[in-house]
Amino acid sequence: MPTYDYRCKACGHELELFQSMSERPKRKCPSCGKSTLERLIGTGGGLLFKGSGYYQTDYRSQSYTEGAKADKAAQSGSGKDGASKDGAASKPADKPAKSSKAADKAKD
Repeated sequence: MPTYDYRCKACGHELELFQSMSERPKRKCPSCGKSTLERLIGTGGGLLFKGSGYYQTDYRSQSYTEGAKADKAAQSGSGKDGASKDGAASKPADKPAKSSKAADKAKD
């Protein structure tokens, strides 16, 4: 619900009220009791963005993303010597079994 500012024309009393947008404006002043209360035009509520992705600083620069891609490519390229990062030898890829025809020819 929005907050509305009111001021009494008779006594100058100012107040804020939470009201529905469809509710009619108040007219009776709670201070002096006269029906001279007027609703003021306010600046409105502030807009608050929560979370990430709303500011330019939330995104990485183009040079950073290109550098990250180059580092990733360099790391994946250095793993061809058969050793993983922790120094253990990597397993060779499983080769598919030979077909029965190739096995029969090898026995001959």
